[in-house]
Amino acid sequence: MRAVRAVGERGALRRVVATGVAGAVVVGGAVAGLLALGPDGALRPAPPPRGAQAAAPGDLGAAIAARQKWLRGHPADAASWSALATAYVEQARRGADPSYYPKAQRALERSLAARPSGNLDALIGMGALANARHDFAAARVWGERARRAAPERWPVYPVLVDTYTQLGAYGKATAAVQRLLDLKPALPAFARAGYELEMQGRTEEAAAALRRALDDATVPAERSFCLHRLGELEWERGDARAALARYEEALRADPDAHPALAGRAKARAALGDTGGALADHRRLTERVPLPEYVLERGELEESLGKKGEARRQYDVLRAEAALFEANGAGDDLTLGLFEADHGRPADAVRHLEREWQRRRSVLVADALGWALHRAGRSQEGLSYAREAGRLGWRRAEFAYHRGEIERALGMRDAARGHLREALRLNPHFSPLRAPAARRALASLEGTDGA
Repeated sequence: MRAVRAVGERGALRRVVATGVAGAVVVGGAVAGLLALGPDGALRPAPPPRGAQAAAPGDLGAAIAARQKWLRGHPADAASWSALATAYVEQARRGADPSYYPKAQRALERSLAARPSGNLDALIGMGALANARHDFAAARVWGERARRAAPERWPVYPVLVDTYTQLGAYGKATAAVQRLLDLKPALPAFARAGYELEMQGRTEEAAAALRRALDDATVPAERSFCLHRLGELEWERGDARAALARYEEALRADPDAHPALAGRAKARAALGDTGGALADHRRLTERVPLPEYVLERGELEESLGKKGEARRQYDVLRAEAALFEANGAGDDLTLGLFEADHGRPADAVRHLEREWQRRRSVLVADALGWALHRAGRSQEGLSYAREAGRLGWRRAEFAYHRGEIERALGMRDAARGHLREALRLNPHFSPLRAPAARRALASLEGTDGA
């Protein structure tokens, strides 16, 4: 472990300790001269080329249309092709529409064809697109090409941080964060530093880094992202009420922020407002049917005894996963977790072993360990569960999975400890698995009299 020096204004945040950036969500960066991106990838169109029609601030559809119109008359404008590609990636993120990824690919190829050398914007864009598609090996290639071309340009490093984090190359991720902090101690760097601290279990310092990022936020989407991440820290600490307040603040900043809406749904469910939670989930999955959101809705429906509706959501999840796969953006992590708990554990193992070959992150280790356990291979699963805990990330899900694996292996004391830890960290971590953790713990304590 080594220190990452975060140099804020007058040293306000002097030291950030890190070994990696988390894996569930790839946080965005910035493409200099093209589009300013918040840490969640939120887009602000750059000024259009001289003579091009300008779009209203924040109107992504209009910005795309203006770029397309400009490029019909100026097909050799490499920078505008890269800007259009970045806008397509953002549109895919906002609407959970992976059909924009092939469009982004073609636009970036046009940019590179127009300017084969010295085209840093296109290199960064290719890396960001590969990250969005979960093709982290390709993202590494493009990111390193960008670094070799311009090692002093800070927009290179967000792509590399996200890539190496997802690959489980935490030392390299740390080095990229450090370089980003040294070159540009601003919102993208502090947001990533905050996530690293969270992975280390240093939640107070993570919150400080995110508050520093919030201070730097200049548009509603950036502010919403920071508030959502602060809400996630409260959620991981088990304070559903404080988390709800943060999520609602994030939604006031940006009503279209779907991560904050997903957060509000789970916090409402934890606080007993199942009607509000279901309303949020329905709004979310109708608008942005990402597989992870559909899974969360299905599990809440199942926890409420609405098994038919839950099955319908699980069917939607499979269809959405297939759609993403068809557009080069497969998500074996979410699909594997779903199959482990609600489908065929053997298929879960297949998905997650494939994912493990692509990236050795602690999130994949946890999921693979759980899938192996569910498939009757608990001894193998235990080694992955231990791997998931190596960074010190305080996640109730990790503790629950490990505790259940240990319980299956007859490791009663260890199982009790991890099940207690899961419920201590967040007694509401899942509408299905938190009650299961309480039942498992009660069975252990009842048998042993502990």
